[in-house]
Amino acid sequence: QVQLVESGGGSVQAGGSLRLSCGVSGYITGSGCMGWFRQAPGKEREWVALILASDGSTFYIDSVRGRFTISRDSAKKSVYLQMDSLKPEDTATYYCAVRSGGNFCPGLSSAYNSWGQGSQVTVSS
Repeated sequence: QVQLVESGGGSVQAGGSLRLSCGVSGYITGSGCMGWFRQAPGKEREWVALILASDGSTFYIDSVRGRFTISRDSAKKSVYLQMDSLKPEDTATYYCAVRSGGNFCPGLSSAYNSWGQGSQVTVSS
């Protein structure tokens, strides 16, 4: 059984930085996809940054490309999201997610079968 435990998040002024961490246990490495989604109040959950387990390819939504960086440790037991140049519109609850199996990173939240508990990120102007 895959378990995800998040840490990080918090409150910051616009232009600041935060880092999210996600510890992963029980995940079969080498396949599937790991990444971060976010959900703002009244909005649907959206993918933010994803990393393919097989080769480390990364994917970003347009609104965060160049500001956010997803990474993982060499053992593939943790995934990180470095968020720089934060904007008020980045305010949301951020979730770590894992899709076990396959060799692609879908953008639909329903395609992911394990989730972290969520971390609040608040960016003030």
